[in-house]
Amino acid sequence: MNKMIYRNSQKLIKLSLLAIIPAITLMCSTAHADEIDGFIQAKMADRKIPGMQLAVVRNNEIIKTASYGFSNLQHSVSVDKDTVFPIASMTKGFVGVAIMQLVEQGKIDLSQQISSYLPDLPQQWKSITVKQLLTHTSGLPHIFSGYMANLIDAKGPDASWQLVQKRPLESQANTKWSYVQTNYILLGKIIDRISGQPFETFIAQNQLQKVKMPTTEAAGFAGTQDVVAHQSMGYMYDQNRVLKSLSLTFPRYMAPAAGMNSTATELARYAIALQKGDLFEKSSSLQTLWSPGQLNNGNMVGRNNRQGYALGWEVIGRNDHPTVLIGGNGNSSLLIYPKDSLTIVLLGNLMGSDPKTFMNEIAGFYISDMKAENGFDLPRTIKPLFLALKTQSYENAIEVAMDLEKSQNIKFGINDVNDWGYMLMGQNKKAQALEIFRLNTVLYPENANAFDSLAEAYGALGNMEQAVKYYRKALKVNPDYANANNIRKMLKANGF
Repeated sequence: MNKMIYRNSQKLIKLSLLAIIPAITLMCSTAHADEIDGFIQAKMADRKIPGMQLAVVRNNEIIKTASYGFSNLQHSVSVDKDTVFPIASMTKGFVGVAIMQLVEQGKIDLSQQISSYLPDLPQQWKSITVKQLLTHTSGLPHIFSGYMANLIDAKGPDASWQLVQKRPLESQANTKWSYVQTNYILLGKIIDRISGQPFETFIAQNQLQKVKMPTTEAAGFAGTQDVVAHQSMGYMYDQNRVLKSLSLTFPRYMAPAAGMNSTATELARYAIALQKGDLFEKSSSLQTLWSPGQLNNGNMVGRNNRQGYALGWEVIGRNDHPTVLIGGNGNSSLLIYPKDSLTIVLLGNLMGSDPKTFMNEIAGFYISDMKAENGFDLPRTIKPLFLALKTQSYENAIEVAMDLEKSQNIKFGINDVNDWGYMLMGQNKKAQALEIFRLNTVLYPENANAFDSLAEAYGALGNMEQAVKYYRKALKVNPDYANANNIRKMLKANGF
């Protein structure tokens, strides 16, 4: 199970017994539709995404832009090249660049304690370093209470900021990775103080104006709070699978973490400028920006052992086609494949639709060995099983896996199998994903997360009886596993 918020919201959707809403009309802005347009439209139809915007870069040239569907369903407004999307946490990538620009100016040292730049901090925060803020390894407490963007104090932003400073650290600095918005609040304050101007102005002058991103600059850093010309409406499905308008209002201090708005074309220009060296004086600065941190125990900082976290950017350091990326709100992503001179930007307006899960497939239209059917991005231990199942039914996955374990001494890791299952889900191969998740429950019968993922697959296939059965099995195996409380609430809300 992916434990991010949007995945939890998708579980709510998939357990609902209500009818699916009518399919959303899709429209493409390109004069001559191609295979990529058809591919994206199919993904939108499957995930019920109202609108999307695409830009593709090859060899530092924008070679394709397209718009699909609706930016505003209430008024039937189509997405076009000028539609502006809130990009949420993609903002962190710009903050990372801003910090590195100040490093080049000799005003910030990544290894310096943040108390050197912000002296009025709680005592337990003072020894945290700038780099630990950037890489989410500070151990700082959360300023959000959990689901969506609810602050920890109902009295509002000021009360929440005072309260978070009184809470204990969640872990010792640089001992674990935890995605905490408090980190980027402090980075915004550091930029304010060290640059001598609001961080919004510093980013506008040193990045947006250099790249010629006038729409992004004009939209500002208030997310969905201010009125922005041509801004797309945001959407999400509630637990009853009813499509709702989504408007997240953040306090100003959250802007460095999630405040920006942009278009796919302007973000494509940004990716070009970044790779051409237009935003840094030294080539080593980009390398530092995209280098994952390292924990005290020597492990790479990041979501897992394949996806590291650098300075506001995530890094997938595979041998073939390594990728750096920024994503926001589970609906928009920018992926750069540096060795392939390829960049893909895909912005959407449905929270939790997670286009990142199928953007490698878009890359496959340009680089054939990146196609999903060729097993791209599968873990090394999974590849033999993938190749074997290409000629056999996925219903034989358990038997084939057991044979490979014996004949080739392969150990199938629980996370690798789980990730493969979600890759198949992202490719709309739900029946195959079900068999892979079932395999994980056989390999790891004492792991609640394995049963949780199997339940999600049943839900995606519309088999609610089996979904409920395996969610309950997950709770029985471990009543206190990470997603247990969410599952209990979900079952109760749906009358199970």
